[in-house]
Amino acid sequence: MTAPRPRVDVVIPCYNEVKVLEQSTLATLALFDQNPQYDWRLVIADNGSTDGTSELARRLAAEHPRVHALVLEVKGRGLALREAWLQSDADIVSYMDVDLSTDLAHLPELIALVAERGCDVAIGSRLARGAKVKRQLKREITSRGYVALIRLTFPRLRITDAQCGFKALSRRAVELVVPRIENRMWFFDTELLILAHQAGLRICELPVRWVEDPDTKVKIVSTAIEDIRGLLRMRFRRPQRRTHAA
Repeated sequence: MTAPRPRVDVVIPCYNEVKVLEQSTLATLALFDQNPQYDWRLVIADNGSTDGTSELARRLAAEHPRVHALVLEVKGRGLALREAWLQSDADIVSYMDVDLSTDLAHLPELIALVAERGCDVAIGSRLARGAKVKRQLKREITSRGYVALIRLTFPRLRITDAQCGFKALSRRAVELVVPRIENRMWFFDTELLILAHQAGLRICELPVRWVEDPDTKVKIVSTAIEDIRGLLRMRFRRPQRRTHAA
């Protein structure tokens, strides 16, 4: 008897992305067709949009059986991911940015790290050896500085990129880690990785091709302040006992 295909939920968190959402959805569905080894579903997680994104998400869900619309009234990228992942019963959950800054061709590779190679958390990295990145110098410096700060506060967490919008989690990782994440915005990714590391879960990195979106919603100064506060909160909290071998 043939084993059932792993069920994979790919979440796209959205806030006022009506201009690019449909094109990105169609490109993702085409990639699903090219990779039938997984049972794919695309979840559009709109969080508080005011530009018609939620209506478009519902229309796309009505037109495409593999698309699901999750519409939240409250803004928060981390909140959207938390809700989508906790509502999912898929074997593997993942997410990527709606602008497809990370080359979509990497998605099956990312999922395979969890489905076939035993990783609990798989993350795209723009700074690992082999990555190919096009972005402004100030953002490159900011990213490298943030990784250095993570290594200073959590030296045993050996990652090269915490905030690339391209991650996948096993069902075990979802159940152990996601309910404990407090942040609802941009620090969500880093908190996820810190908690996964403290739980003894296996974190794997995938070097990616990544091109910066000039219309990005990320604001460097406010995000940096949020990240520093988040790192201090996590650094000085009492860690949970490790429950799995590293």
